Amino acid sequence: MKKGLLIALLATSIGTASAQKTPWVNHVKLSGYGIGQYTATFKDEANSNSFNLRIARFSLDGRIMGDWYWKAQIQFNGNTSTLGSSPKVVDMFIEWQKYDYFRVKLGQFKNPFTYENPMNPIDQGFMGYGQVVQALAGFSDRAGTHSSNGRDIGIQAQGDFLKNANGRNLLHYQVGVFNGQGINVKDIDQQKNLIGGFWVMPVKGMRLGAFGWTGSYARKGFWTDGENPNPKVDKSSKAKIRKLQQHRYAFSAEYLVNDWTFRTEYAHSTGNAFAKSLVNANDDTSTDCNLGTKGNKAQGIYALVIAPIIKDKFHAKVRYDMYESDATRATQKTQYEFGLDYMLSKNLKISGEYAHIHDRSALATEPNSDVIDIELGFKF
Repeated sequence: MKKGLLIALLATSIGTASAQKTPWVNHVKLSGYGIGQYTATFKDEANSNSFNLRIARFSLDGRIMGDWYWKAQIQFNGNTSTLGSSPKVVDMFIEWQKYDYFRVKLGQFKNPFTYENPMNPIDQGFMGYGQVVQALAGFSDRAGTHSSNGRDIGIQAQGDFLKNANGRNLLHYQVGVFNGQGINVKDIDQQKNLIGGFWVMPVKGMRLGAFGWTGSYARKGFWTDGENPNPKVDKSSKAKIRKLQQHRYAFSAEYLVNDWTFRTEYAHSTGNAFAKSLVNANDDTSTDCNLGTKGNKAQGIYALVIAPIIKDKFHAKVRYDMYESDATRATQKTQYEFGLDYMLSKNLKISGEYAHIHDRSALATEPNSDVIDIELGFKF
């Protein structure tokens, strides 16, 4: 009798598990995208041209119990010996989405800083993110963080609220607490980064926002500069933690209307930077805590327009992109970009771009260069 009851209970459990498994699996989706690239650079006697795999990503996402959304994304590009290597996990998070006005995300995901940071590279519109976004939002961060694709590990709350008569939300907020060390790395100095922003949406398609960032980036290692140097004398030398405070803010505006895109963002940073960006966790850059010559301030701005020639199909685009690595004109690098893109299908886009670059920090050599970039992006 007991044996029969045990078998019946086991069969019921298996049946229930199977019934639950099917809906869960049905909500899992595989997607991804890739960008193939040809780039030619013209600069005095340093001309170059090359085909390149700019990026390839594969992601799985789905829902659990309706209110929980999860995503895991892996990126392929570059080589396999460094922290900017391939493959690497770029996203791994779960988000509770029960309410539009209050959602909570936990894991590794985009820093809530600037409009452009969370955009898909294909949808962003140009051959790369704005210089100031790359330097201050966690890509190739000026502080010396390894390449982190604008992401970090932490927890974030966000939401939309204050609906108008048409049911459209007028306000959005997002705020998170992060390690401050970039992707796939634990916290070192136990000081977390607080990053957040909000924007108002007064008319459909328009966003006017502001963002803030305060925290630190740290390394454990050796240095010879500063008031309290910690030089490496021999293998027995003890590594210490050196942290660099980082304080940033940004102002952003965007207007999307009738397939036109207008977007501009300004960002400013206060905080020192390490002399060398972290590339490999196993080489000397991981323990090199000397400061660089960039100073403790940086700023930049970009402004772009993407205009339809054939709506939802063929576009012309122009961007002004300026960045000052130490917030002075002596280090100003400006890009003037013009281009076209054509949607071969909703999942296949070809784009071409010409950029004239003027780099004041290279005045001793050759400050001017030109770039032609052609890309083919696809989604699945």
